[in-house]
Amino acid sequence: MSDLRFVHMGFGADAVDYQEAWDEQRRVHAARFADEVPDTVLLLEHPPVYTAGRRTDPSERPLDGTPVIDVDRGGKITWHGPGQLVGYPIQKLPRPVDVIAHVRRLEEALIRACAEYGLETTRVEGRSGVWVLGDPVEQRLGGLSLDFDPRIADEEFDPRMNGPEYAPSNAGQRREDRKIAAIGIRVAKGVTMHGFALNVNPDNRWFDRIIPCGIRDAGVASLANELGRDITIEEVVPVVERRLREVMAEAVLAPRVIEKPAAV
Repeated sequence: MSDLRFVHMGFGADAVDYQEAWDEQRRVHAARFADEVPDTVLLLEHPPVYTAGRRTDPSERPLDGTPVIDVDRGGKITWHGPGQLVGYPIQKLPRPVDVIAHVRRLEEALIRACAEYGLETTRVEGRSGVWVLGDPVEQRLGGLSLDFDPRIADEEFDPRMNGPEYAPSNAGQRREDRKIAAIGIRVAKGVTMHGFALNVNPDNRWFDRIIPCGIRDAGVASLANELGRDITIEEVVPVVERRLREVMAEAVLAPRVIEKPAAV
């Protein structure tokens, strides 16, 4: 897909307010629907902000009443902010739209980007995004049984009320599964909106104030923490661009297959 266009909206000191980026998404979305622009990926950083997708439960929001912007994407609540590379691919797809295939392409591009730094990541069945897998349960905490872990018996366990021991930002120390890139999209008129957020070097403690993506038994990761070295957004942007272009070029866009019920 040689005509894929990348637009750098702003990074670092020029981080883009969420509402401004949302307005620009809608503008580009309308232009793409009208075939006035090619498929476009907006790349940027946001100042700190919590956004909630349509499936967010009230119990997953910040307990202290911190403002949250409700948005029209899928998924649940997450955080955006400094040290996180956000990408909004605005792409026209054939109808009927295959949303899952679009999500898988984004995941694949980010998996390849992480691999370029020597970090193995993967998908987790039933959970969108890109993950760093933890140790098997029986091998965590020195091989001790985890039958004392309150999360096992309590589906409503709230890590926000139980101190740093269960904080999402400490999942790496606990050797649990941890998400390094979140994905949440919307498709309107056959054109995608919203997209992905790759944790490069953020302060992941921002995630401790919410239930990230509504997941209580896993946490969050970043490239910097997993690699054990400094890494910058500036360094990662060209890698993500190249991998997105690569995956999009390989993709065979096709309408979603609708299976007809068998004749009786």
